[in-house]
Amino acid sequence: MDKHCIYCLAIIDFIGHAKGHAVAHERILVVDDGRENREFIIKYILQPNEYRALEARDGIECLEIVRRDPPDLILLDLQMPRLDGMGVLEALQRERLDIPVILMTFHGSEDIAVEVFRMGVRDYLKKPYTAEEMLNAIERSLAEVRLRREKEALTARLMNANRELHLRVKELNTLYSIGKSVAALLDLQQLLIRIVEAAISLTNAEQARLLLVENNALVLRTAKLRGEQNAQSIAEVVQDRVAERAVSTARPIVLNEAQLEQLRQVNPNVPRAALYVPLLLGNVAIGVLNVENLSQGTRQFTENDAALLSALSDYAAIAIENARNYHALEALRAHHASSNVVSNSIRRGEALAEASRAEWRQISVVVADLRGFSAYAGQQAPEQAMRVLNAYLSLAAETFASYGATLDKAGGDALMALFNVPRDQPEHQLRAVQAALALQAATEQFNARQGAAGLAFAIGVAHGEALVGTISAAQAISYTAVGEPINVAYRLQESARSGQILIEESSLTQLGNRIAARKLGEVTLRSRRGAVTVYEVQKLL
Repeated sequence: MDKHCIYCLAIIDFIGHAKGHAVAHERILVVDDGRENREFIIKYILQPNEYRALEARDGIECLEIVRRDPPDLILLDLQMPRLDGMGVLEALQRERLDIPVILMTFHGSEDIAVEVFRMGVRDYLKKPYTAEEMLNAIERSLAEVRLRREKEALTARLMNANRELHLRVKELNTLYSIGKSVAALLDLQQLLIRIVEAAISLTNAEQARLLLVENNALVLRTAKLRGEQNAQSIAEVVQDRVAERAVSTARPIVLNEAQLEQLRQVNPNVPRAALYVPLLLGNVAIGVLNVENLSQGTRQFTENDAALLSALSDYAAIAIENARNYHALEALRAHHASSNVVSNSIRRGEALAEASRAEWRQISVVVADLRGFSAYAGQQAPEQAMRVLNAYLSLAAETFASYGATLDKAGGDALMALFNVPRDQPEHQLRAVQAALALQAATEQFNARQGAAGLAFAIGVAHGEALVGTISAAQAISYTAVGEPINVAYRLQESARSGQILIEESSLTQLGNRIAARKLGEVTLRSRRGAVTVYEVQKLL
């Protein structure tokens, strides 16, 4: 009975067990000088289990295949013409080709087994063997290969993750540094230039533009084009559908070269990669930051670029709003510098004698912040936004002045009114609350009469001891104050909603039963160690 017939006797036994083995896809090289033996292994063992089969008729062909494209496993016959199995093993060792080998032989012995295992053979099968024995030997030998591959793949993923982590940390550090420098600028023109330069630095883009929404149109304010040394200030209304979509959807838009190719056929100046990110104040887009790459074969922008630029745009939107408010308030200060409306300045002749005086005294403080102006200003031209801000802040200044307040430091959309300075004012605690209620009523009347932006003030009221003194300037002298009541008034204002007046319990107690107030609960103020009980002022009794 020839070898092929011996193998056929094992087919029935093999079929009963083959389905229990895992499906594999490794490449297995069958090296045997007998065609029937190769065909049997390939047809009845490898193919049913979805291994990819290669074959060689002797050791010479085996080495040619291995050197060209190493398989995952070699099934190697011991006795072959030209170059036998031992010769193949010696060549694999010599050439440092680490491929698992299963040796097949009719004439095996213990000495041969010891020798081939010493030469790196993973398993040793003596013919005739059953198909199940061969399949089990294959699975045992490939288990090590699979484990090594999993280890290599896991190591590669770990290294890639580590590189990505280092890159993200570097990007975040860069973003933090850029954000600090952007937020510190109050000169609007310099700020816009810095934002554009930061966008290029953060995304490695070739050029960038910053567009702002003004009078329901997109105005190109700053750009740094490819090849230019510095960013340039511009004031030009532009039509850009992608930028308009970024504004309307309030979402970043990433365009790759394939998406832009059709437009490039019409206009060769269209970039090969583009990223548009809206500048958001709350849910309102006040502009768009756009970066582009134009060179052939350029890097395409990714979702990570969009996330980084979105973070920068958050810094930028706040910084732009701060700069606008700063300039608006500076203009307001300049407009009212010589009148009692803003500073309630002491006459210069009287003040010169008091210029060096400083003292601790009991005062009342009202801090009023115009809520909703940031979102409103983002939809208006700067001139219109300035007019509206002036109108509301003038209303507040005039209302406070009518109650004898001294107006001091203003920040953002806020005004601070001081009572019981520079001279004594009777019942200054009640006077401060009266002024706050009067401002809310005046604002409601103003909105109803003018139909302006429909904005309102959030107000904090506090009482306590503060350090007060005079600051002299060329044309006027005004009082300023520092201390606990100023901090508390600011924190209460920050906690108040639009149209709400907040006061803490200790201040409310000083007023007796002269105002109606609703208890809101405890609030932790940064200026206090513990929580304070806060009330909403409703009306005078």
